[in-house]
Amino acid sequence: MKTQTQYKQIDYQERETIAHGVESGLSIRAIGRMLSRAPSSITREIERNAPGAPYSCRMAQQRCERRRRFSRPPPKLVSGNALFEVITPLLRQHWSPQQIAAHLAKLHPSEPAKRVSHETIYNVIYAHPKGELRKELIACLRMARSKRWPRSKGEDRRGQITDLLSIHVRPPEVEDRQFPGHWEGDLIKGKLNASAVGTLVERNTRLLILVKLPHPHPASAAHVLQAFTDKLISIAQPMRKTLTYDRGKEMAFHRELALATGMAVYFCDPHSPWQRGTNENTNGLVRQYLPKGTDLSGFTQEQLDAIADEINNRPRQTLGWASPIEVYLQWLERLEVAPESIQ
Repeated sequence: MKTQTQYKQIDYQERETIAHGVESGLSIRAIGRMLSRAPSSITREIERNAPGAPYSCRMAQQRCERRRRFSRPPPKLVSGNALFEVITPLLRQHWSPQQIAAHLAKLHPSEPAKRVSHETIYNVIYAHPKGELRKELIACLRMARSKRWPRSKGEDRRGQITDLLSIHVRPPEVEDRQFPGHWEGDLIKGKLNASAVGTLVERNTRLLILVKLPHPHPASAAHVLQAFTDKLISIAQPMRKTLTYDRGKEMAFHRELALATGMAVYFCDPHSPWQRGTNENTNGLVRQYLPKGTDLSGFTQEQLDAIADEINNRPRQTLGWASPIEVYLQWLERLEVAPESIQ
């Protein structure tokens, strides 16, 4: 079976070995064994870079570099070419790159060589060598920043969670906090984002559950699914109805979580932490025990439970100075007497 190194491009040092082997009269297979290369790779290298002449490592390297250089198509827009000279006056008239690109597409609908995208215009401006022309072109832009902002503006472009339920279709009673059973979830990260702990907070009672996540890769979707499922199914069924989460990729298996726990999983809008305000505020309390920059992998589930118990026994103003555990136990008593009272 061929290894990955057999498909790696041959470098100059390997070409020296090939030249020495050819000069010494070694066979192609012997040279291939010396370099851990397939014999076909050695044959192809010799035929491609020394056709009809003795193999020379220096000449082979030059032919390879020249072939690579000429195999790349020349850039459409560079400083000084005809297209650049068309675009520059429009920039000086304070046309935006989007306006210029649309104008060129309208003027030359069937001539791609005379058109260019706005991203290419931005790139050639900011890649221009330092000097007066670069300063002038940047000053022509509407927002004359010295550096280009990323196209995504901070948006995650690696794909989105599929088949999610938006928070805007969440039942109104979740927002009203009249009944328990509606949870918010999140992860708090440790040092260098190499460790994490899950947090689950009940919206009505403010009860906190901390979840130990496996190490390494604690924020992987599979680990979060297993750890959250184990914790949530330990809660009485009427007390687990919905879970609201952010758009973190660790919740990619949200459908499996909903199926295992019987809870509907809803997702906040991007970059909207206030839509999970209870969880965000509680995370601030947890940080008193697990400060930022702490390696969280060393905490056991028992230690995390002890931290959660201490927080759950602290009185809260929003609960009339009762503690979350007191309010939660009151609801459990009502559940035993009249289950329909919290439906």
